[in-house]
Amino acid sequence: MAESGGSSHWDDGKQGQKDWEKYEVARKLKTCVDEIRANYRQDWKSKLMSVRQRAVALYFIDKLALRAGTEKEEGETADTVGCCSLRVEHIKLHPELDGKHNVVEFDFLGKDSIRYYNQVPVKKTTTLLNKHLQSLMPGLSAKVFRTYNASITLQEQLQALTDKSSSIPEKILAYNRANRAVAILCNHQRAPPKTFEQSMTNLNTKIASRKEQCAITKKELREAKKEAEATKDKKLQMIVEKKRKAYKRCKEGVMKLMVQATDRQENKQIALGTSKLNYLDPRISVACLLFHDNGLAALEKLTLQSYMYDQLDWPTHSSYECQAFRSLVA
Repeated sequence: MAESGGSSHWDDGKQGQKDWEKYEVARKLKTCVDEIRANYRQDWKSKLMSVRQRAVALYFIDKLALRAGTEKEEGETADTVGCCSLRVEHIKLHPELDGKHNVVEFDFLGKDSIRYYNQVPVKKTTTLLNKHLQSLMPGLSAKVFRTYNASITLQEQLQALTDKSSSIPEKILAYNRANRAVAILCNHQRAPPKTFEQSMTNLNTKIASRKEQCAITKKELREAKKEAEATKDKKLQMIVEKKRKAYKRCKEGVMKLMVQATDRQENKQIALGTSKLNYLDPRISVACLLFHDNGLAALEKLTLQSYMYDQLDWPTHSSYECQAFRSLVA
C-alpha cells in the first residue's frame, strides 16, 4: 500500500482535509485489522465480564457495521440507539429460532429512526471499548471500523461487478449495486418515495415508446439496405449509414432507460447517498474510473451525484494518484 507523500495537493477547504484524514485512518486499519480480530476473539474467553462484553461489542461493530450508539444529532428526540446503548426491550434471547441455535433477536430504531433488525450481543457504554480501540491503533474507533468495512466492501464489489467492455449505463448500474451492498451493510434504508409507482409507470411507458421507435428505425434500415444493394447508388449508401447510426442511438437509448428502471427498482428502499458522503473513500471511485479507462469526465455520470466534485481535489491529486485499483485499501 503506497504511503502518502504530503499535503500539497489537498483540498484547501477544511472539510477536504478532514475527509482525507478520516479515510487515511480507515486505510491504516488494514495494517492491524487481523491482529485486532484475533485479539477480540481471544477476549471472548476472558475471565472478566467487561472484557468479554467489550470483545462481543467490537465483533459486531466490525462484522455488522453497527454504530457505537451513544452519539445523537443536536435536537434529536427520537429513541434511537446503537450497539452500546441497547436496552433490554430491544433484545430477545432464543435457544433456537428458525433452525438456528442461541439466537439474540434484536430490534430497535437506529440513526434517523431507521429500524434495525438483526442478531447482536451488546454493551451499554462505549467508553471502555473506545479506550481499548485507541490502545490498539491511534485514532481507531467504532466509526473507523465502519468506514473501513464500507470502503473495502465497495472496492471488492466494484472489482466483482464492473467490466471494461460495459457501456456507461451498465457501469452506472454496477457502481450503484456496489454502493447498495455498502448501504445494506450499514443499514441505510429509506421509505419508498411517494411518487415511486407513478415514476416507474412513466419510465416503463417511455421504454415501450422507445422500443416501438427502435422497431420502426430497424425496419427503415432494412428497407434502405435492400434498396441500396439493388441500385448501388452512393447516395443511398449514405442514407443507409444514417439509418444505421439512428438505429444504434435508439438501441442505446432503450438500454439506458432499462438500466435506469432496474436501478430505480433495486434502490427504492435503499439510501445510497449516506454511505457515499460519509463512509466511502472517494479515491476508490476515482481509481475505478481510471482502471476502466473512463477518465474523470465520466465521474459525475458514474456516481450519479455531484458529491465527488466537491471532494475531487484531494482524491485525484494525492500522491497515490489512484493508479492501482487494488492499492487503495489492499
